[in-house]
Amino acid sequence: MDEIYHPPVKRSVEIAGHKTSISLEPLFWELLNDVAQREALPLNAVIAQIDAERLEADTPPGLATAVRLWLVADLLKPPGEE
Repeated sequence: MDEIYHPPVKRSVEIAGHKTSISLEPLFWELLNDVAQREALPLNAVIAQIDAERLEADTPPGLATAVRLWLVADLLKPPGEE
């Protein structure tokens, strides 16, 4: 159970040709990798999709927050709804 309380880990990603870094807890990195595998997309492509969606929001959150929120929303989707 302690591993879910691991501090954030910073990783470099590339979004729309620009390099940036994101700090997320390992649990969120695991969930992102699961989504990437499920969708048969590179991890950077999944993050780029989340980034594009967050920028359409009236008050866009930071990228790390957007990733966390998107992953929770993805987990809450009813089975079969993608």
